[in-house]
Amino acid sequence: MGAAVAGVLGFLFLAAAGSSAGDEAREAAAVRELLARLLGPGRAAAFSVSVERALAAESGLDTYRLSGGGAGARVRVVGSTGVAAAAGLHRYLRDFCGCHVAWSGSQLRLPEPLPAVPEELTEATPNRYRYYQNVCTHSYSFVWWDWARWEKELDWMALNGINLALAWSGQEAIWQRVYLALGLTQSEIDEYFTGPAFLAWGRMGNLHTWGGPLPRSWHLKQLYLQHRILDQMRSFGMTPVLPAFAGHVPKAITRVFPQVNVTQLGSWGHFNCSYSCSFLLAPEDPLFPIIGSLFLRELTKEFGTDHIYGADTFNEMQPPSSEPSYLASATASVYQAMVTVDPDAVWLLQGWLFQHQPQFWGPAQVSAVLGAVPRGRLLVLDLFAESQPVYIRTASFQGQPFIWCMLHNFGGNHGLFGALEAVNRGPAAARLFPNSTMVGTGMAPEGIGQNEVVYALMAELGWRKDPVADLEAWVTGFAARRYGVSHGNTEAAWRLLLRSVYNCSGEACSGHNRSPLVRRPSLKITTTVWYNRSDVFEAWRLLLTTTPSLATSPTFRYDLLDVTRQAAQELVSLYYGEARTAYLNKELVPLLRAAGILVYELLPSLDKVLASDSRFLLGSWLEQARAAAVSEAEAHFYEQNSRYQLTLWGPEGNILDYANKQLAGLVADYYTPRWRLFMEMLVESLVRGVPFQQHQFDQNAFQLEQTFVLSTQKYPSQPYGDTVDLAKKLFLRYYPRLVAGSL
Repeated sequence: MGAAVAGVLGFLFLAAAGSSAGDEAREAAAVRELLARLLGPGRAAAFSVSVERALAAESGLDTYRLSGGGAGARVRVVGSTGVAAAAGLHRYLRDFCGCHVAWSGSQLRLPEPLPAVPEELTEATPNRYRYYQNVCTHSYSFVWWDWARWEKELDWMALNGINLALAWSGQEAIWQRVYLALGLTQSEIDEYFTGPAFLAWGRMGNLHTWGGPLPRSWHLKQLYLQHRILDQMRSFGMTPVLPAFAGHVPKAITRVFPQVNVTQLGSWGHFNCSYSCSFLLAPEDPLFPIIGSLFLRELTKEFGTDHIYGADTFNEMQPPSSEPSYLASATASVYQAMVTVDPDAVWLLQGWLFQHQPQFWGPAQVSAVLGAVPRGRLLVLDLFAESQPVYIRTASFQGQPFIWCMLHNFGGNHGLFGALEAVNRGPAAARLFPNSTMVGTGMAPEGIGQNEVVYALMAELGWRKDPVADLEAWVTGFAARRYGVSHGNTEAAWRLLLRSVYNCSGEACSGHNRSPLVRRPSLKITTTVWYNRSDVFEAWRLLLTTTPSLATSPTFRYDLLDVTRQAAQELVSLYYGEARTAYLNKELVPLLRAAGILVYELLPSLDKVLASDSRFLLGSWLEQARAAAVSEAEAHFYEQNSRYQLTLWGPEGNILDYANKQLAGLVADYYTPRWRLFMEMLVESLVRGVPFQQHQFDQNAFQLEQTFVLSTQKYPSQPYGDTVDLAKKLFLRYYPRLVAGSL
């Protein structure tokens, strides 16, 4: 690593971590409070937690030390930061007590007495940073959260050793102050902001206006949340990444400043210019540094700063010129506006743009951006490194430090998916790359609350110098901790999932669910998958055999439902294939049979299984949105934002089903009516002897989709039915047919 990079990062570490006894005491207190929330005050008393910066004096890297435990002795956890102490605590609970902490719930049965640490265990992280989040996560997952949910997430982050994360809530309230100061009217500002469910893309300049305006109460609530989030992050010793000005401005700027030099960018995501084609301020325009510094000054006055800022000027947006001089100037002006306000500023850049449009970002263009910021002051997220790493083709980002990130999930989709082998080997390979400037690992999913095994592995890799030697052994250990007991059949099921759905490899791997279940039907949907479906069905069978002994485990019930959901998704593909083949062969009876089973048996059965768990309810999803409101009108507005995001995404299905979910209510009232209409039109086409009209179907399907989005139907937010019983019924109906080879 170059001296400049090492120097800047060393400075950053010291600045972020602090060194006073007060900081150490505050961070230790925060971890003790986390422990009490996790285990309860009584059980938490069996642990001694302290923070001592001196523990990392030699390496400067987060370090923890475990000791004690056993009969009558407290377990002693010491960390160089609060995050390091929390990670050490998690390591003890995981490896010594067989416990498990996850989004879907935790398994925290502690042995009595607490196991002793045989000999003092000291562990240092191999890199400076463990990063978390994607700009999109704030819209796909966090958008409607209250403080109680945020607190749980921050605890999860600390336990998983995260020490660098976005803190982007409340920024629109700050922008509103800046725009008013510049002379824009309130109505111009209201017209500019997107609705809550689409703010991520407003922040990156992809969209404006769509789904808006933002109510005044929204700004107040987000300011409150941001203060609490920042306070908690800092109390753990995490470094929050604040937003900065990337160059995008409201069109109304041209009214206030008629001479301003702006360029209108192209459209994004099939939206027309009513909602996209954002205005980009020319880097040389005198307004650029004024707006950039006004925003950052107002932001840091409100929230303080930890000196790292995120900004994305050309995320999925083609720059107006490919000239290196232009790209360098555009990049330099963003950075210059930062350092004008904060001389210690470091810019965190999502490296997605380089791999998303590789035909535009050739060597000269990439060099122009990377070279426009002093070395060590640009921290690049290699966002999709498990599949399409950029560091390899840019000579380790030409000396700029980077974080190896696993993106994994798109749109917050459900669907079992992972590239665990690539994830396992990727970080170590990046460290060994010639002249590597890798300074951390990261998790950057667009949406969370799915495929928890993938995130458990990635979080663990943030503290490992080498890959896990035996992933099969690792995954069986994961299953035992998750359910609180070792069971041969659950472990066999997880080994099957590891070699199938979690074994995607190559550039084609994408955590975006394109199953026929969640797509607008056509005769051209691809149903091929990278794994053997029989492995999923066998894993399903094995999990069901363990229900007599594991049915009381909440994490087991969640996984049983998730694998049942996946099996139903596979069955939808198979019955769709049967129906399509029958139609193309002009065989009416087989078409009617496959269509009838799919529409009137399989999809309703799936909806019933999903309805048995609160985490798979459309009602819970929409209730979260409504709960964020202060009036009925606002609740309706937020609910519609949420419905749009799940389905049409834009007014005309612009990014249709990108954020698809498998939720009870959504399957029954959105996916099923589409499939019913499709099958009816196929049958009618066959009976009348006329070609199937896809265009006509699309128009009719859009009417159904829009009806769902605009509906005010209430959905249950409490689960109904027994997951195990419903999963068994589904299994007994379809598994024998699969074995017999006759759907």
